[in-house]
Order: sequence, then C-alpha cells, then structure tokens
Amino acid sequence: MIKICSTEDVSKGTAISADVDGTQIAIVHGEDDNFYAVYDECSHAAVALSEGEVDGCTLECWLHGSRFDLRTGEPTGLPATEPVPVYPVEVRDGDIYVSLTPSNGVTR
Repeated sequence: MIKICSTEDVSKGTAISADVDGTQIAIVHGEDDNFYAVYDECSHAAVALSEGEVDGCTLECWLHGSRFDLRTGEPTGLPATEPVPVYPVEVRDGDIYVSLTPSNGVTR
C-alpha cells in the first residue's frame, strides 16, 4: 500500500488525480462516505475521470457521459463498454493508502 494523501484532501462527492509510481489514479470520496481509487482514464476516450462528476457510487466522464461503478469499475452508462481498473483503498489514521494491484483484475 502506498500513501497518497489525507482524507481531508478529498471532499465528499469529489475526485482528485494522483500520480502513483507513474500510474494516474483518481481518488474519489463517494457520496456513501467511502474512498475509492480507479484508473484515471475513461476506457472510451483518453480523458481524466477525476475531472468528472461523482454521483453516489459512480463517476461520470465529463466528455461523453460514460459512468463507471467505483466499486467494480464496470461501465454503467454508454458509450463506454470496457471497465476501468479499480484499486484497493485503506484509510489509516486519516490518510488514504492505495495498492496498485487492481482488485477487479482489469489492467490498463
């Protein structure tokens, strides 16, 4: 697990982008109050998901409106049809840690 940032750095309902050993990760504070980490690139178009909108447990790509489930990486709205990698997150003492081994088996 790699320390990314403080939980205070990611307001509820928002996402930030982090470079984790050369991999761009979107750290998301879901509306369910959990923290999620997904690969920070839409599987449909090469744009940053961290710039999209958080809605419940989904992240919407700002360019074409594809939505991804933050828990599974699966697309829940077109035009994306391929999932994005999802990374395990741990919160310890107010800090967010991420593993670079995708929990959903999807590689970028």
